[in-house]
Amino acid sequence: MNGFVESDALAKARSYEERMEAFIDRKDRPCFHLTPRVGWMNDPNGFAYYKGEYHLFYQYSPYTTTWAPMHWGHAVSKDLLAWRHLSCALAPDMPYDKLGGCFSGSAIELPDGHLLLMYTGAGENGRRKDGSPIEHQTQCAAVGDGEDFQKYEGNPIIDASSLPEGSSAENFRDPKIWREEDGTYRAVIASMGPDKSGQIVLYRSDDAFSWTFDRVVSRNSWRYGIMWECPDLFSLDGKDVLLVSPQDMLPEGHEFYSGNGTLCIVGHLDEETGELVEETLASIDHGTDFYATQTLLAPDGRRIMVAWMQNWDAIAGSIPPQRWFGQMATPRELSVRDGRLCQWPIRELEGLRRNRVDHRGVVVTRKPIELGSVRGRVVDLLLDIRPEDEENPYQEFVVWLAQNERFHSSVRYRPEHGTLEMSRIHAGCRRAYVHHRKCDVPGAPTELNLRIVLDNHSIEVFVNGGIQALTMTIPTELSAERITFSCRGRAMLDVEKYELVEPKDD
Repeated sequence: MNGFVESDALAKARSYEERMEAFIDRKDRPCFHLTPRVGWMNDPNGFAYYKGEYHLFYQYSPYTTTWAPMHWGHAVSKDLLAWRHLSCALAPDMPYDKLGGCFSGSAIELPDGHLLLMYTGAGENGRRKDGSPIEHQTQCAAVGDGEDFQKYEGNPIIDASSLPEGSSAENFRDPKIWREEDGTYRAVIASMGPDKSGQIVLYRSDDAFSWTFDRVVSRNSWRYGIMWECPDLFSLDGKDVLLVSPQDMLPEGHEFYSGNGTLCIVGHLDEETGELVEETLASIDHGTDFYATQTLLAPDGRRIMVAWMQNWDAIAGSIPPQRWFGQMATPRELSVRDGRLCQWPIRELEGLRRNRVDHRGVVVTRKPIELGSVRGRVVDLLLDIRPEDEENPYQEFVVWLAQNERFHSSVRYRPEHGTLEMSRIHAGCRRAYVHHRKCDVPGAPTELNLRIVLDNHSIEVFVNGGIQALTMTIPTELSAERITFSCRGRAMLDVEKYELVEPKDD
């Protein structure tokens, strides 16, 4: 790119990741989930389609497998499954981003054909009485050709001075940018409001560099956690949808759990106030390991979502020690059905299927059973479960996964309570963090459809066509490959199982 200057910090990161990547055996990574080139990964950033490829950036510390001042890692793919790592895109090398780093953001193609990265710079703004630095978060831009990016000389392009009075300059981050049909730009950004809880603010621009505050789109008002992160606002199936990731939530039934979670608000933008009128609110994913969602509109019209497949409160010991840490969930196609966000693995995943196995009308009782060739750790498993006798419904159905004589994880459905539970209590975890989660299955049906996607150290479950989803990482040794089924009562089971092969980058 003309005018590109590689700073010392960026050159150091690029040299380091290129050297250290050679020490990571491809077999130690998941089959089709994106992991960092080396070091630490958290939030997905800059999810965009550009020059015929999907680009996904991510929060990144190349030098350590724990959080450190953030860089932006970078990978590209033709199909969202076979990823090719590119060089580190951003490094913290300017006063406005040197304290905490280049925090989360998004990307968009400009009319001149360049790719714009819009991100939060975490810089220093004075010192406290104890001498500790005060972090000041601003929104910044970098422009490039898809491989090299030059930080905008006018950074920061948005600071907290334009926010509503009383809003926090220390909690103002994660811009998500898009272009309107008239060619102007909008961005939603997470902010801490005057009441010290999260709010999502909207900015507008004619050129993507000069921005004006527009309005507050949604206010938390201490309902769901404290600060909201990683906002994403889009229209889907006739509804307006806001995705956020709340911090420090309190539990609410089986819908929300303590800690950092995800929230989907489905509603409509009020024509007069511009605020989001809430119709339904729900978790995006009910598992233990799913945070910081980001979506794009694919060239074929699909709204596709990615997320960090991890949990801030469970990062220690969640997978065996590696030279890398963190991975992204399987990209998911989104829709709205009955006022709820539905999600389903991208259809490209079906292209990795091999060796189909079918079992139909299997009667399952209390004694666990194995079915011929239904085993493995990189598997796409489709299950239809129903009572053998409608007048005598079963009380509980269990799928045991990643199982051997010592370890297993489980998916357990209780139709009487209408709850689905996912557990890794016996998966080989050595730390005392959360090992199971439940969700309510709408309508509490006795007939249940599950799709379970396994990839070495993760399990993703999709319920009844994607009306609910649960995601969990597991540290289980890869030799644990058995899959078994059991039931309190008697159930009929149809199984369709595929091995999933490693995607190839053409």
